[in-house]
This record gives sequence, structure tokens and C-alpha cells, in this order.
Amino acid sequence: MNELPNCIKCGSEYTYEDGMMYVCPECAHEWSKEVAVDILEIVTIKDVNGTVLNDGDTITVIKDLKVKGSSLVVKVGTKVKNIRLVEGDHDVDCKINGIGAMKLKSEYVKKV
Repeated sequence: MNELPNCIKCGSEYTYEDGMMYVCPECAHEWSKEVAVDILEIVTIKDVNGTVLNDGDTITVIKDLKVKGSSLVVKVGTKVKNIRLVEGDHDVDCKINGIGAMKLKSEYVKKV
């Protein structure tokens, strides 16, 4: 089954097709399928230096990050291999040795 894009205005996942248009039932925004393709091509995730990140890249943490709900801290300079990019505020999904699976914000990492 084809996945439809989220609404480009409100982010709703309940969009549907109406001919050559996508429609959001929550905010009533309508946009063409061509606009959706252009937006998907424009959305890229960049590190703190503006370098484009890709799945499988190796990154380095640039700031001490507290792990929510724990006393653990991800230290500056921690290398993380084989990242995966995801949608959302925390757009880097990874596994850190000694800590486990985490989601990081791309603004706190740099590509190695």
C-alpha cells in the first residue's frame, strides 16, 4: 500500500487523495501531488556545520547530553556509528555503546 505524505501545513497523518490533489481533513489544506514531491526532495537533515546527514553515517556528539530519566550523560566527542534518520524533533536514531538506543537532535552532532 502506498503511504501518503503528512499534511505540509499542520503535519497531520490523515491525508487522503482527491484526484490530483492531497487533502488534509484536519486543517482543510489542499496541495498538488507535484508540490509534495518537491517538498520531499527539499527536506534534508543537516548537522551543526550544515553538512547533509545520511543513513549509515558516523557522527560525533558536540555537547554533553543528559539522558532523560537516567543519571547517564552522553559525553562530548562520543562517536556514534551507523545512524538512521527519522522524522520529528529528534531526527537521528542511533545506538550508543554503554547507553543503548537513543534519539538525538541533529543540531548536537557533527558528521565525521
